Amino acid sequence: MAGGIRDPGTSVTSRVLAILAAFDVDHPTLTLSDIARRAGLPVATAHRLVGELVTWGALSRGPDGSYTVGVRLWEVGLLSPLHTRLREVAVPYLQDLHALVQENVHLAVRDGGEALYVEKVTGHRSVPIISRVGGRLPLHATGVGKALLAFQSAAYLAAFLRGPLRRCTPYTVIEPGRLARELADVRRRGWAATSEEMTLGSCSVAVPVLDPDGTAVASIGIVVHSLGANLARLVPALRDAADQVAARLAAAVDDPFPSLRHDVAPRRSPAHRASA
Repeated sequence: MAGGIRDPGTSVTSRVLAILAAFDVDHPTLTLSDIARRAGLPVATAHRLVGELVTWGALSRGPDGSYTVGVRLWEVGLLSPLHTRLREVAVPYLQDLHALVQENVHLAVRDGGEALYVEKVTGHRSVPIISRVGGRLPLHATGVGKALLAFQSAAYLAAFLRGPLRRCTPYTVIEPGRLARELADVRRRGWAATSEEMTLGSCSVAVPVLDPDGTAVASIGIVVHSLGANLARLVPALRDAADQVAARLAAAVDDPFPSLRHDVAPRRSPAHRASA
């Protein structure tokens, strides 16, 4: 059950949040009874609150009486710093990177113990992948996740390594000592790699986007077919993209909408970066 509540003393806010949490990637459309069950609410209570959410635009009611997430939530979500700052700044560099490598390109941030995928650029030649924008995957099993992990605080890493760590494939590194040594290598060389740790048949390489104190605020990664992969050759282009995103974020640190600014130097083209 997604976000369900059973305590009759819970606040109206908690009940509304439980209704919204009832929707997820596996349940994008729900009936009223589905919502009530997944939110842990009486049907009468769910009916009243769902009606208010529809009026406000947070939910939308279809012709068959089922409900989906409404456009108003999408509008509010676009005000998140992940969109107005990080994503809007990074997307042009991700597009340039994809044009250069013709492979899956990801932008991710750490949210708890997971990598939250903020943006993805792909093409018909790219290896099929399970990631999606707004989706989450384990930090320890993904390239973008390991790039994020390696540049977190020592206290956070110690707590993370205590686990438990989920084995996603037979090749996922879940032994704390081995993972700690691998993350130390990532910090030393500045990039992370995985081989079939999240999905069989694919591997990944990623670099962090660092803030001025050396903490990873995001990571940029590339996912390719395992067969014949040469991950090291992708690192220079990844580093260049990450460095440009970091510089752009630092230059607009006090601007909540940096993508609207025009007084910035033009980014370097893929051709320039490939020949540099």
